[in-house]
Amino acid sequence: MNKVILVGRLTKDPEVKTTQSQVPFCSFTIAVDRKFKTASGERQSDFINCIAWRQQASFLGQYFQKGSRVAIVGNLQSRSYDEADGKKRYVTEVMADEIEFVDSKRDGAQTSSNEGAHIVSSSPNPPPAPSVDSGFYPSMDDDTTLPFDL
Repeated sequence: MNKVILVGRLTKDPEVKTTQSQVPFCSFTIAVDRKFKTASGERQSDFINCIAWRQQASFLGQYFQKGSRVAIVGNLQSRSYDEADGKKRYVTEVMADEIEFVDSKRDGAQTSSNEGAHIVSSSPNPPPAPSVDSGFYPSMDDDTTLPFDL
């Protein structure tokens, strides 16, 4: 099984481009905070490269900007290419199947009319959009709580 779920912030404004056959795509990076702080009390982030195609790319370019919190559901894909100097490079990216708002209107983000939750899915029957306050994504602010009881 190859499934990735990420919640993070866009590191720059998404720029939608098109292939030669006019298929929209968007390469973007999200910063995902690590759960635990360092010994000095600082929180570190991982920068994850992602790609969205077609409706997901258009949705991302229209409604999101640098700093927007976004939830991504997709899968990891690895590829390689040869540089001009002959060196082989390897890239691992998340191919976004679903993109969802995480910020609500009261947080200042542009959102759809259903108060902050919107999913764009590549499946023919996408699941209903959960509400922002559904508790699906555990809070990353408190290192002492778990999203489940032991």
